Amino acid sequence: MSDPAIIIYGAYWCPDCHRSKQFLGEHQIPYRWIDIEQDPAAEAHVIQKNNGKRLIPVIEFADGSFLVEPSNAALATKLGLKTRAERTHYDLIVVGGGPAGLTAALYAAREGIDTLVIERAAWGGQAAVTARLDNVPGFADGIEGAEFASQLRRQVARFGAEMLEAQEVRRVFGHDNYHCVCTGDDSEYSAKALLLTTGSRYRRLGAPGEDDYIGAGIHFCATCDGPFYKGQPVLVIGGGNSAAEESLFLTKFVEKVTMLVRGDKLKASQVIQEKVLNHPQIEVRFHTDVERFDGAKGKLKSVSIRDGQTGEAEVLRPAGVFVFIGLTPNTGYLDGSGVQLDRWGFVVTGHDLVHEAGPPPAYAGREPGILETSVPGVFAAGDVRAGATNQVATAAGEGATAALLVREYLKSV
Repeated sequence: MSDPAIIIYGAYWCPDCHRSKQFLGEHQIPYRWIDIEQDPAAEAHVIQKNNGKRLIPVIEFADGSFLVEPSNAALATKLGLKTRAERTHYDLIVVGGGPAGLTAALYAAREGIDTLVIERAAWGGQAAVTARLDNVPGFADGIEGAEFASQLRRQVARFGAEMLEAQEVRRVFGHDNYHCVCTGDDSEYSAKALLLTTGSRYRRLGAPGEDDYIGAGIHFCATCDGPFYKGQPVLVIGGGNSAAEESLFLTKFVEKVTMLVRGDKLKASQVIQEKVLNHPQIEVRFHTDVERFDGAKGKLKSVSIRDGQTGEAEVLRPAGVFVFIGLTPNTGYLDGSGVQLDRWGFVVTGHDLVHEAGPPPAYAGREPGILETSVPGVFAAGDVRAGATNQVATAAGEGATAALLVREYLKSV
C-alpha cells in the first residue's frame, strides 16, 4: 500500500485533531498521523508553517498546500466532497448539530418526521471538545466529550435522519407555510418547521493586541491548549463558572494559575469558588482590568493590567493566557428572519415573548409554545436560546421537548 497523500500534524489531546481525523475517517480518506509531542522535528515544522505559532492540526496535502485548524467545511472544499442534501424539502430542518439539535433529530426521526440536520463544524458542538463529561445522566464513570458526540451521532443516523455536515446556514427566511434556509454553497432547503440549535461561542475581551496573539499565547480552550504550558505560569481572565473550572483543570499541567477578575468576587457556584480560593496553585486578583497584550515575533510576551480601585498599572509576563468571559450566541444568520432576539443576541422563546405585549403579530388565536420563537413554526433549543442553562443534559432535554412540540405543530400545517 502506498503512503497516504495527506499528513496530519497534531497531538493526542487535541479535540480539533480528533475531529479532523474523524472527518477523514468517515469519508474513508487515508492519512498519516504525526504526533508533534513525540517528534521534535515535526513540532518545529508546525511552528515554521505557522510563522512562529504553535497551532494544530496542520494538514498537508500531496500538492504541497496545507490547512491550519481547518473547519470541516474547509476540509470538504479542499477534498472536493459533496456537501449537499439529498432533497430540497423536509418536514423539519434542524440548524446545528450539538446535543440539542442531535437529540431533537433523534426524537423527530423516531416519530417518523422527515428530518434534515445541518452542521457547519463538528457533531456534538462544544460538548465534543470537552475533555470529559461527568454530569450527563447514564454515564456513571463519565464519558469523553468526543465519544459522547460520536455515540449520539450514530444514534441519530440509526433512526434515519439525514445529516448534512461541513455546511453553514447563512440565512433563514419564510414564505407562506414554508421555512427556508440558505447554505454557504448557495443551496436552498425548505421545511414545514425549523429548529434553531446553533449554540454559542467564546466571547473576546476586545483589548488591543488580543487578535494578534490568538493561538500564539492567547487561548479560549484549556483542554485544547493547556498541555502546551506544562510547568509554566498562566493567566485566566474571568470570574464565572467557566473561568473557575478551567483554572482548576489547568493546574494539572501548569505551575501556577493567576485569575484576573474585574469585580470584587467570583461569580462561580459556591462549591467551585471554595475549590479555587483554597487551591495552592491558584491566585485570584480582584478589581483587575486587562488593558492590552504585547508580544514579539508572533508570540505573546506580556499583559498590561490596571487595578480598578487604585489605578496602579502593572505588566505581567505569563507563558500563556486563557480567556473565559462568557459566550456569544451564534445567531448572525437570523438577521432579517423575523426571529426575535434579546439584547445579547439570544433567541427569545415561549412566555418571554408574550408576558408584556401579548403574542407576536404572526400568531393568530394562540400563544407560542415554550420553545417556539416569534415566528410560528420556528423553534429554538440549547445554548442559543435566551434563558438556557448551558449544560449538556438540559440542552438534550430541550432538544427532546422541541421535537415533541414540532410533532404537534406539524399536525396544523
